[in-house]
Amino acid sequence: MIRVAIADDQQLIRGGFRALLASEPGIEVVGEAGSGVEAVELVRAQRPDVILMDIRMPDGDGLWATEQITADPDLVATRIVVVTTFELDEYVARAIRAGASGFLVKDTEPVELIRAVRVVAAGEALLSPGVTRRLLERVSHDLTAAPDTRRLAVLTAREQEVLGLVGAGLTNDEIGTRLHLSPLTAKTHVSRIMSKLAARDRVQLVIVAYETGLVAPGRSPG
Repeated sequence: MIRVAIADDQQLIRGGFRALLASEPGIEVVGEAGSGVEAVELVRAQRPDVILMDIRMPDGDGLWATEQITADPDLVATRIVVVTTFELDEYVARAIRAGASGFLVKDTEPVELIRAVRVVAAGEALLSPGVTRRLLERVSHDLTAAPDTRRLAVLTAREQEVLGLVGAGLTNDEIGTRLHLSPLTAKTHVSRIMSKLAARDRVQLVIVAYETGLVAPGRSPG
């Protein structure tokens, strides 16, 4: 059973999401919140698998709430999907950097919303690394001013190479081809890197690749 929470300042939106999700087998709505502070309190109380998070809310917006949740080690299992009426790259990039695992606009088809919940609950990211990379390039001035390579100290030289390719948007198959590895070996490297860096998902690895300077705007490693 996938346990879902909903955070939105509009009761009508919350009610619509609740009705849609509650009708799906294997999904349970465990609570609603109308503000950022309420969203954080709800996650701490219910520990949902997924929270659908609006951006513009009173008393702490969705980006603030996302940062609070992802910074709490006790809430690491909760995945965040940002759902908003705003499709601006700025909001998308900030949501990803804050720790969200996915991003949807509110006029998304119901089937896509349900799919998003299931995908993110399974530990996958709703945005592909390639899309994430393009978004981060547009706000790269906030990421590359002073690359911090200290986080790379826990990685082997090969793992740093793999991380750079993840940051460039390559899939496991493409990484394997580039480095003459089997897809399974490439996947193992990626899993170990995620563990060592305490990354929530593959999208977070893309961010690390930018922040450490392994990937620079407009340039792919290798």
